[in-house]
Amino acid sequence: MQKKQFGNTDMQITPVGFGSWAIGGGDWAFGWGAQDDGDAIAAIERAVELGINWIDTAAVYGLGHSEELVAKAVAGMKNKPWIFTKCSLVWDARRQMGNSLKADSIRRECEASLKRLRVDAIDLYQIHWPNPEADLEEGWQEMARLKEEGLVRHIGVSNFSVDQLRRIIPIAPVATLQPPYSMLRPAIEQTLLPFCMEQNIGVIVYSPMLSGMLSGAMTRERAANFSADDWRRNNKEFQEPRLSANLKLVELLKRIGSPHGHSAGEVAIAWTLRHPAVTGAIVGGRNAAQVDGIVGAAEFRLSAEDIGVIERFLAGMPK
Repeated sequence: MQKKQFGNTDMQITPVGFGSWAIGGGDWAFGWGAQDDGDAIAAIERAVELGINWIDTAAVYGLGHSEELVAKAVAGMKNKPWIFTKCSLVWDARRQMGNSLKADSIRRECEASLKRLRVDAIDLYQIHWPNPEADLEEGWQEMARLKEEGLVRHIGVSNFSVDQLRRIIPIAPVATLQPPYSMLRPAIEQTLLPFCMEQNIGVIVYSPMLSGMLSGAMTRERAANFSADDWRRNNKEFQEPRLSANLKLVELLKRIGSPHGHSAGEVAIAWTLRHPAVTGAIVGGRNAAQVDGIVGAAEFRLSAEDIGVIERFLAGMPK
C-alpha cells in the first residue's frame, strides 16, 4: 500500500488508517452498541495484515476499553503500526463525561493512556476537542512539555478551527489536525484545509462514511432499529428527510464503484482522499469482514467525471 508524508512528522502513513471508536463498545454516552472484543481484535489484525500502518483511538472510546483492545491486538505483532490517541475528554467514577484542558489533567490522561496502550511513548497525541476554549493555551503548553519529555513523539489536535489553530501555533508547531470530513460534511474545504496546506499540517479525516451512513450497508430498517446504546439513533442523517436522500446517494456511489469492484463506502472514502490537503482517512471496522470491505479505498482514484456526478447530486440534496 502506498504511503504519504504526514505533515511535518517523520511518519509516512497509508491513505487509510484503522479507527477504533466503534470497537469501544456501547457502555458509554457515544457508543455504537454491543461489540465483541474478539471481533474487534480480529479487525485490527486484519487491517495491519492488509498493510494499514496506523491506528487512531482515544482514551474516551469505551472509557479506556478501545485503547486496551488496541494494545492486545498489536502485542504480538513483529511490525507494529503507529498508534495515535487523544486527550481532553475525561470521565468520573459514575462514567459521566466532561472536558478538561488543564495541564495536570492532560498529564494524568497521558500517563493512563501509556499504561492502557502498554507503550513507552505515544506516536501521536492529540487534543480531542478544543473545550474549554479558555484553556487552549494551557493545554497546548502541556502537550508541548509531554513531547519535550519524550512521552509522546508528535502532537496534534482534533476538531479545531483555523482561529483556534492560530492561537496555539506560536506556543508549539501543530503537527496534525483531525477534522470530520465527508461528502455530507464538506465545510472544511473552505478555509481549514487550505490553511493546513499552507502550514504543512498533516490531516487525517474522520467519519468519511459519516458513521456508516455511506458504507453501503445502511438500510432504512437498520436505521429504524438502532439499539438504545447506539448514538446514531438521534443523528439527523439517519432520520427523515435526510435518510431517504442519503440512501439515494449511496445507490449512486454503488453505481460508480461497481465497475471497478469497489463498494459505496470505498467510493465515499476515496472522495475524501481526492483532496490534496488530506493525508489519510480514518475508517472503522467492527470485524475483519468490514475491514476487507473498505481497504480498497486506499488505492482507488475517482475520475473527474465521477466527481462531477457526485457533486451535482449533492447540490440537489435537502439541507
